Amino acid sequence: MAIAARKTKAGAPANTAGKAPARATAKSAPKGSAKAIPNVPTFTKDEELHAYREMLLIRRFEEKAGQMYGMGLIGGFCHLYIGQEAVVIGMQMASKDGDQVITGYRDHGHMLACGMESRGVMAELTGRRGGYSHGKGGSMHMFSREKNFYGGHGIVGAQVSLGAGLGFANWYRQDGRVSMAYFGDGAANQGQVYESFNMAQLWKLPVVFVIENNRYAMGTSVNRASAQTDFSRRGVSFGIPGEQVDGMDVRAVREAASRAIEHARTGKGPYILEMQTYRYRGHSMSDPAKYRSKDEVQRMREEHDPIEQVRGRLTREHKLGEDEFKAIDAKVREIVNDAAEFATHDPEPDVSELWTDILREPAQA
Repeated sequence: MAIAARKTKAGAPANTAGKAPARATAKSAPKGSAKAIPNVPTFTKDEELHAYREMLLIRRFEEKAGQMYGMGLIGGFCHLYIGQEAVVIGMQMASKDGDQVITGYRDHGHMLACGMESRGVMAELTGRRGGYSHGKGGSMHMFSREKNFYGGHGIVGAQVSLGAGLGFANWYRQDGRVSMAYFGDGAANQGQVYESFNMAQLWKLPVVFVIENNRYAMGTSVNRASAQTDFSRRGVSFGIPGEQVDGMDVRAVREAASRAIEHARTGKGPYILEMQTYRYRGHSMSDPAKYRSKDEVQRMREEHDPIEQVRGRLTREHKLGEDEFKAIDAKVREIVNDAAEFATHDPEPDVSELWTDILREPAQA
């Protein structure tokens, strides 16, 4: 299975003539996929190291969250981001301070990428006082105004209209900020998504719609669930430009994100980025993912893993040795283990917290 990338001008067919560099292309292409754009940028050593550390933090955090869920320390739903790390890290590398992020329930990676503390995120997963929602929100409902992260939302597609609302606030205030609204290939079929597209383009709102196409939504292949599987073209009828991106290559993500964010920031309106990515785990921790083969998952890990791609370039082009990689991994594991320890022993919320942060209408006389 290949990860493809192409740019689609609104109202025009996509140009698929380009060929990608050898190390950025897959050995075989899935039915209906596009060819990759050849302009994958080169990262500096510092950029590669930054991407490697940030993606590795998300990977190790999610692995630990999966362990803690299996131990019964995390309840409810838990949707892991393992395999998709390059999407949010590449987007954040192209964003500026003040830009906003909003997403669905596969959200832990987005929180960490926005700079939210591992302790606070893990403590919320375990329902503790030190969590970002004081232990009352869990996996799907965490926020940080300080870091401009507006959730985690459990209703499929709900974050898209809210992301457009953030863009409206930016447009109204003329503050130069851009809203990045993330959603998946399943949510892309929700009606409110297209209402949001229409309004965003009508008013030229500064929004980038990021479709994280991990190919299976809740467990059904996009080829069985979507009549139009080129999600970059979902905004054509509204005049919104779109682009397919290799969501497993952090360089390609950062490059496309820079174009999309600049388009939105300069008053040209919304932009759609279809990130062609892949999750290694099931839809949630309760999903055995029997709708795909083990060979398919293994092939994606071996040929397209976003972290291993960066590690390979750091080894080949910047001569990093095994000891340096071990030191990075040890530091990341220290952060994650500290978060898990804190989240295990932090007190649960007091019963009185049931009544905090709740609004009600005053009683009528």
